[in-house]
Amino acid sequence: MEEIYSRLGVSPAVYQYGEAVLHTLRERFAAIDRTAEYNQGKVLLSMQENRVNATHFAATTGYGYDDEGRDNLERVYAGVFHTESALVRPQITCGTHALTVALSANLLPGDELLSPVGAPYDTLEEVIGIRKSKCSLKEYGVTYAQADLQADGSFDYDAIRAAINGRTKLITIQRSKGYATRPSFSVAQIGELIAFCKAVKPDVKVMVDNCYGEFVETQEPSDLGADMVVGSLIKNPGGGLAPIGGYICGTKACVERCAYRLSAPGLGQEVGANLGLMPAFYQGLFLAPTVVAGALKGAVFAAGIYEGLGFPCIPTAAEDRHDIIQAVTLGSREAMLAFCCGIQAAAPVDSYVTPEPWAMPGYDSDVVMAAGAFVQGSSIELSADGPIRPPYAVYFQGGLTWYHAKLGILMSLQKLTEAGLAKLPG
Repeated sequence: MEEIYSRLGVSPAVYQYGEAVLHTLRERFAAIDRTAEYNQGKVLLSMQENRVNATHFAATTGYGYDDEGRDNLERVYAGVFHTESALVRPQITCGTHALTVALSANLLPGDELLSPVGAPYDTLEEVIGIRKSKCSLKEYGVTYAQADLQADGSFDYDAIRAAINGRTKLITIQRSKGYATRPSFSVAQIGELIAFCKAVKPDVKVMVDNCYGEFVETQEPSDLGADMVVGSLIKNPGGGLAPIGGYICGTKACVERCAYRLSAPGLGQEVGANLGLMPAFYQGLFLAPTVVAGALKGAVFAAGIYEGLGFPCIPTAAEDRHDIIQAVTLGSREAMLAFCCGIQAAAPVDSYVTPEPWAMPGYDSDVVMAAGAFVQGSSIELSADGPIRPPYAVYFQGGLTWYHAKLGILMSLQKLTEAGLAKLPG
């Protein structure tokens, strides 16, 4: 085994350190496997109840009228997430697009959007209008309010109660940490926050940005009162096979409005050809619980590796997981780049490329991104990224198999040690 890792670029010393860390994680891995087994059953049950068959894999073009494969996939998603309805389309280009559709469909001029969990993810700042942009919600007369988290990362319920007012129409909750070094929220925490907000204002709608969180736990936010859960198919639920797409699962009323916003008023879910992507969408969803389990093992392993070397990790190797993202605070630009070079060097695609920071659309800082993926930008595949700004934290996620995630982490450490930016114990 050491020989094949050596040929891949991992020194015996780094490999042996990794094996020592791995020995301490067996119980954590067993718990991850139990969750994956439950979620696999949940996905399979919905597919069986909705009588998935070979005709559902047929391609459609043009308008996509009477696309039974597409319509049945949406019934499957609704079954998995225990919602009244679902919108699952290749015409949704990314997670930010899915969130934009959900927000713009369910907010009208004069309404207010509230985030009770602090600042939103960078790419939503222009969607909301926090940073000026054409066609933002602000430009269309939707205002925005925010209640920051407390110093310990918990919800500030007094501030949230004070922020909810007569114009508060929709509350958005971001499940994952994004480019922040706070803990991600558990489904139970989100459920408590939803219950609190609806107690203050019973008619308020709650949307959860579910990106990176699907199938990490046995429940989803839609099980605990979310009116919409929203995500990207090139993250967890696509299982690494979906080449594009997004989903919105929720109440019939909310999803119907989303469909009208995605296509056109009067058309809604009746149009939108599947373009031959149904096999990838169905099979990707089927594989997703196992793929997510591999990514989670990689995240736990990364925390074990780096906290043992003195780097702050959120979450730690021992803490419960609520998404697939592992934040490692490296403390310098050079260390971020070395880490990302290691992840890129472990990739099956573009392994020879050196990641360089650049001004990515939607961000206010240069971002470095390592992603040698079969699907461009897929973050359920092995990837690492982060904005080049203090505290110089890198965000690692994905890995279609646990073994690939393991190699990526070892290669990141290899690059850091070679650059003199990390030192192995002993």
